[in-house]
Order: sequence, then structure tokens, then C-alpha cells
Amino acid sequence: MNILEIFDPPLCCSSGVCGPEVDPKLAQFSGDLDWLKSQGVEVRRFNLAQEPQRFVERAAVKALLDRSGSDELPAIVVGDQIVSCGRYPTRAELAALVGLTSDQEKPRPSSGPACCGPKASGCC
Repeated sequence: MNILEIFDPPLCCSSGVCGPEVDPKLAQFSGDLDWLKSQGVEVRRFNLAQEPQRFVERAAVKALLDRSGSDELPAIVVGDQIVSCGRYPTRAELAALVGLTSDQEKPRPSSGPACCGPKASGCC
């Protein structure tokens, strides 16, 4: 199985799920990453504010930063390739990116906040 790496824009903490006003998109994405881990996927997440060196070590991510600063973050990397950027993918998209089939995907728990609104298109 592939390793999924997330290169987040500067956040207040490693997941962005902190402080008095938590962004529901970040909370949902964090839950989706936990779900991926429970499926056996190795997930690595880096925050530009806390681990800038990781961003420069990856040629594709460094090129993205050189081109547009942090405007196209988050960048999602599988292998050596950026597979999504500029938005947080849905659980179904994440599953597809790491090769999980639809029958392996389990439904989201209904207890969390829903993530609504139009999604920005990714750059990749």
C-alpha cells in the first residue's frame, strides 16, 4: 500500500483542529485520515509552520511553493507525485488515491459535523 503524505498550509497545531473555532473541513479531514490509518494506510502529515524543512526536501512540493507560495496547499503526495492540491480531498477521494476499493470503504460515522459548501477545484 502507498504512503499518503499531506503538506498542510501553516496551521496553529499539527492537525489544525484546535482553538476556539475549529474549521469543520479540518475536523472532517482529520477523521478521514484516522479512518485511512485504521485501514492500514501509512499517513504522514506536515505543517508548514512547524516543519518547513519537510516542504523543501520534497522536490515537487518545493516547486509548488516556489510557484505560488502556500496558496496551493494542502498538497497531497502519493509516492513522489502530488495527486491533489489546493483543497482537502473527501474520504472517497483519499481511498481512491491509496488504492482502496469502494467495498473496502466504510461509511463515515454520523455523529460528527457535516462538511458543506462548494469545493474548490484542485490544481492537479
